[in-house]
Amino acid sequence: MNRKYPEITFTDSVKDRQQHYGVRENAKRMEELRMDDRQLSITEIAFISERDSFYMATVNEDGWPYVQYRGGPRGFLKPIDEKTLAYADYRGNRQLISVGNLHANDRVSLFLMDYPNRKRLKVLARSEVLDADECPELRKRVEEPGYPAEVERVVVFHLVAFDWNCPQHITPRFTEAELEALATGE
Repeated sequence: MNRKYPEITFTDSVKDRQQHYGVRENAKRMEELRMDDRQLSITEIAFISERDSFYMATVNEDGWPYVQYRGGPRGFLKPIDEKTLAYADYRGNRQLISVGNLHANDRVSLFLMDYPNRKRLKVLARSEVLDADECPELRKRVEEPGYPAEVERVVVFHLVAFDWNCPQHITPRFTEAELEALATGE
């Protein structure tokens, strides 16, 4: 089984630029790599479960991309199974740009970072935005106990493909809790 991620992302124009800049042979090896990138392994599930944020890219009807930062308690993006992720969507700035974009086009790209360890995971998925009262069982599964806001929606991602990215240019960054753990040796 060839990888799905490069099948989707290496369009003809991308391949043309890969050829132009002399990296097409390397990209071909990435395409031919035998790896199931259509379902999450324990490695990806563990990585996702440790994140306290991610970036989400959507596209509006006019083709304009929009990137939103999503943050919350560690593990707020929940792996439901090896092909599904979900999170509780609480009231924010009330612009609903991502929600509107996903209503028109369900394709989404997620970018998950582990800055201290210089790792990043890219996820391509199809999305569903559900009103919280439409899915009470799923809502319970994704809401954060003790969080002082009401869940308005549950956003579900159905995995299409994923890719781990090179750490070469990731600048390590640390949260206060991570710095405290380093300082105390925990």
